[in-house]
Amino acid sequence: MSIRTAVIGFGTSGRVFHAPFLDADPAYSLDVIVTADAGRRAAAAATHPQTEIVATVEELWPLADRLDLVVIGSPSGTHADLARAALGAGLDVVVDKPFAVTAAQGRELMALAERLGRRLTVFQNRRWDGDFLTVRRLVESGELGEVRRFESRFEWWMPEPPTSWKTEATVAEGGGILYDLGAHLIDQAIQLFGPVAAITAVEIDRRRPSAAADDDAFLALRHESGVRSQLWMSAVAPQAGPRFHVLGENAGYTSWGLDGQEPALVAGATPADPGFGETPEHRWGALGVDGATRREPTERGDYGAFYRQLAAALRGEASVPVDPADAVAVLELIEHAHAATLTAAR
Repeated sequence: MSIRTAVIGFGTSGRVFHAPFLDADPAYSLDVIVTADAGRRAAAAATHPQTEIVATVEELWPLADRLDLVVIGSPSGTHADLARAALGAGLDVVVDKPFAVTAAQGRELMALAERLGRRLTVFQNRRWDGDFLTVRRLVESGELGEVRRFESRFEWWMPEPPTSWKTEATVAEGGGILYDLGAHLIDQAIQLFGPVAAITAVEIDRRRPSAAADDDAFLALRHESGVRSQLWMSAVAPQAGPRFHVLGENAGYTSWGLDGQEPALVAGATPADPGFGETPEHRWGALGVDGATRREPTERGDYGAFYRQLAAALRGEASVPVDPADAVAVLELIEHAHAATLTAAR
């Protein structure tokens, strides 16, 4: 029997990151899409003609007895309230990152899910980027030797922010690039090198006057393992640095550009297309020591793995793909970084 699913939100999140993978996975059925925007309702009806389209979550909850799972792809500031309502309706829940605005909200949701016997997970799709999977393989295989420094970036050039909730949301609403891209970069660093012992440097800035929250940030972390991570995220970078720059005692690895799954999906590709998630050879990263490097094949990116593991978890055969406790750890660091910036500004 299919996992009967509703998706809340049909902007980039619901339309690009969730609906295509639910459609492509025979374990799921996409039964309901919630979106208040008339144009998005029309687009959802056109691309998912067998799916019921409703305008509000108030119309969704009476349908809960016909559903198993809710995917929350709405603006960040609504995540906690919607997840709480979905759990209360007896449904398992996927929440987009950031999991919530505060770590306290995240812990509250975890406790509620445990009390109600529901499964709760967070959509950290960037764990399945091809370049990140490549870094993970190199780190775990020991090919780099002991890693000493890890640099990771999400940077692009968008001096005029588009009109969207992301540029209108304040920090108190989970807005800003640290909550958005930082949630991915911090999660990836922790997945590779373990818990963070200290934030050793913080820079959080709002460069564009029309943006409601930060759009340019940097964090330096010292992990309990001894590795130092340096994380950049910026919407105002005229030139982007390397996506990954990993320095070990024996070798380094450097890659450029972003994983190709998102732009492919935006352009109309589907996860079932031949070659989806593959990186062409000319975009492979460089492995080795200066003067003696080689092109290292990039692992195939696979966002669909999140939903495959979730289906196994809902059948009682595996753990959820992302432990919400991991997302709470990320939120704690984001909160500490914002607090440190406020303290320094006084």
